Amino acid sequence: MKRILRAPVAIFLALSLTWAGLARAQSAEDVVWVQIEAQPSLAEATDRARAYETLLDDVNGFALGGGWYGIAVGPYRREDAELVLRSYVRDGLVPRDSFIQQSSRFQQQFWPVGDNVLETGVIDAPVGVDGVAPEEAAAGSTTPDVTTTPLDPAGTEGETEAAEAETAPAPTPPEPDETPAEARRSERALSAQERKDLQIALQWAGFYDAAIDGAFGRGTRASMRAWQGANSYEQTGVLTTRQRAALMAQYNAVLDGLGLQLVRDEKAGIEIMMPTAEVDFARYEPPFAHYDSSGNIGARVLLISQPGNQDTLYGLYDIMQTLEIVPLDGPRERKRNSFELIGENGSIISQTQVSLENGQIKGFTLIWPAGDEDRRRRVVAEMSKSLTRLPGVLDVGAGNSDAQAIDLVAGLQIRQPKIARSGFFIDGNGAVVTTSEVVASCGQVTLDADTDATVVATDEARGLALLKPESRLAPLAVAEFSNAAPRLQSEISVAGYSYEGVLSAATLTFGALSDLKGLNGDETLKRLSVKAQPGDAGGPVFDENGHVVGMLLPQTDADRKLPEDVSFALDGDVILKAAQEAGLGSKQAQGTTGPIAPRDLTLRAQGMTVLVSCWE
Repeated sequence: MKRILRAPVAIFLALSLTWAGLARAQSAEDVVWVQIEAQPSLAEATDRARAYETLLDDVNGFALGGGWYGIAVGPYRREDAELVLRSYVRDGLVPRDSFIQQSSRFQQQFWPVGDNVLETGVIDAPVGVDGVAPEEAAAGSTTPDVTTTPLDPAGTEGETEAAEAETAPAPTPPEPDETPAEARRSERALSAQERKDLQIALQWAGFYDAAIDGAFGRGTRASMRAWQGANSYEQTGVLTTRQRAALMAQYNAVLDGLGLQLVRDEKAGIEIMMPTAEVDFARYEPPFAHYDSSGNIGARVLLISQPGNQDTLYGLYDIMQTLEIVPLDGPRERKRNSFELIGENGSIISQTQVSLENGQIKGFTLIWPAGDEDRRRRVVAEMSKSLTRLPGVLDVGAGNSDAQAIDLVAGLQIRQPKIARSGFFIDGNGAVVTTSEVVASCGQVTLDADTDATVVATDEARGLALLKPESRLAPLAVAEFSNAAPRLQSEISVAGYSYEGVLSAATLTFGALSDLKGLNGDETLKRLSVKAQPGDAGGPVFDENGHVVGMLLPQTDADRKLPEDVSFALDGDVILKAAQEAGLGSKQAQGTTGPIAPRDLTLRAQGMTVLVSCWE
């Protein structure tokens, strides 16, 4: 049975703390704390620290490693800490098993939020810790709900135990650590994996950069000495049992609070470690089992499970790269029976690992917020190491058929470009002319959503950009620029991706040539009467012979609202000149061939017009 010890009000008033400023520089051994509690979760520890702070002004909380969090008061000189310990135990302010603790045993501070007092030196002991009168001790109670050792529920033993605590001996100091010889003997009992784990932890801590082979040679010993020095241990180059535990606690502390547990998903046929404090099962959308964010980090997990062969695996590899959860930047590798994708941007980093075995494709994707690499890498490593393939794969009929949309794949959003416009081929190698609007501030430019392109030249004043594909293309049609001025009021047509890629092919919009120059007399422009859409900008403008007379420009005049059927085209001669200056091929039509048939014009337009996309 647990009991609650409550301190009198007068004791609380007498124990109000005063900071006396930083003491003179202290050695690590002189700066100590009174550790009063440890809790197995950050939430519980924060609640207890908050309760203690209603009584004590010098409460601090630190990670201890191994998933534990400690609450301590201090920092004090050792002699002051011993006085504080005896006084607080005597008066029932802290548990009787509180003890003196060194700063080196504490890791990151969690309470008060945002503080870091490990390096600030000592403070003076609280006023009155060594002289509370008995009559004051009977005055009242303001102690927080502090759980301590069991007691008679009637409280009849309280005064007796308080008296015993006053005369109790000081806490027994910890036993001496192992000698180097003893440390070597205990080290020899380690398994091969345990030795590798120590090297991994030393590498993670920044002290080891050689192979993870479990062999403790000169490099490993040097890294051990460096770690010992950084953690105020004697630099022997051989870690004691206690030091090995401290190193592994540091290594695993980054996982504290994530609830890393083994999850068994029978439907997906996968067992895997998962941060269960941050994600929870949401739904099945084959080939994915969705585990959506349930915590504060914003993490997500997909389990991947489907039947298939190598073609299925490669198809999944391509599809995954179209998803919003796999940003464009980052390494990716496809092997014969597996692939790995890492995509990152300013918001998230996702990592996907998938493999094919015995006709079953299984793996996972972890989506994690950017800027938290230590934890993300550790979680990925634990997931990868623990993944176990169980019998069965996801039923292709499982899932939510109501959540269907053209821009969703198995419940996941397809990645959308920042802006998409039209362009058209001007030579047989796949060079493209488009509007400069679509290539401004782009992390990546693609042609027809799957071919990367490089910007060769831009003329923002004219609204022109020239692109070259990073891999050579063989266009079905190439622009033939008109060698004669078109007639006023003659019929023209504009080819473009009016709906910015929603439709899989370019469409034709028909209109008329209103003027051979712009509204201000600019002879490099042509004014058109055509109801074009924003996605059409950058597309070719054809005359009645099927020759290109210009490129449709976007409507960028923000100061004036023109009629919806007024558009402008950049003259074809300007495009030809820019292409020649950039060293690109282009050609003019030879003579006139007469009006082109509508079907032939459609085929020509769709063969030369390309969707140009700008990605973050």
